[in-house]
Amino acid sequence: MLPLLDTARAVETPEGVTIDLRVAGPVPRSLAFAIDFGIRALAYLGLAAGLATLGRFGTGVLLIAFFGLEWFYPVLFEVYGQGATPGKRTLGLRVVHDDGVPVGWSGAMIRNLLRAVDFLPFFYGCGLVSMLLTRDFKRLGDLAARTVVVYRETATPPLHLPEATPRPPPVRLTLAEQQAILAFAARVPSLTIERVEELAAIVRDIVRGEGDVSAGLLGYARHIAGER
Repeated sequence: MLPLLDTARAVETPEGVTIDLRVAGPVPRSLAFAIDFGIRALAYLGLAAGLATLGRFGTGVLLIAFFGLEWFYPVLFEVYGQGATPGKRTLGLRVVHDDGVPVGWSGAMIRNLLRAVDFLPFFYGCGLVSMLLTRDFKRLGDLAARTVVVYRETATPPLHLPEATPRPPPVRLTLAEQQAILAFAARVPSLTIERVEELAAIVRDIVRGEGDVSAGLLGYARHIAGER
């Protein structure tokens, strides 16, 4: 059985902090491009309809507008939209530099100007080959600008735990065991008393010297959550 493709990358920021980035592959990036292309196409149609009555002058303005939208639409959104065009934002993607810092003007300009090369010989053929051959799915524009497209970080909802006296577990717990205790404690308010006791009984051996197993687990959960 082949191992699952791991797109997580550990990156050290200039401040010395290590962060994990999940690199986006060709499929979500293609979908994001399709959304952005649809938005630009609607804008083109609207401009064409509005300028059609102005004759040659309208045609000139339309060509300038086409150029501006095609080349500066992604640049402006990536610089002022936290690295995400509307299409990327819809797919939960963003552009950052290789070291995890937000993309700036130079990076956004370079990666988007080189889209013309990535498009060769047709429909982003070079860009697709480059993404499939590089570790971080980089097209030629990303290689030149030292950028990468990653998934946006999702905010972790606050953990609400029932009231209990924090107490340290009597044995060393693995990360999985700590996560299981926290998950149990978070679910307690939505469970019946019988179900709570049934689940708590599974780990009765961990709760040494505790008459009420569920209360002991809740105390461990609050301690694991950082309360003392």
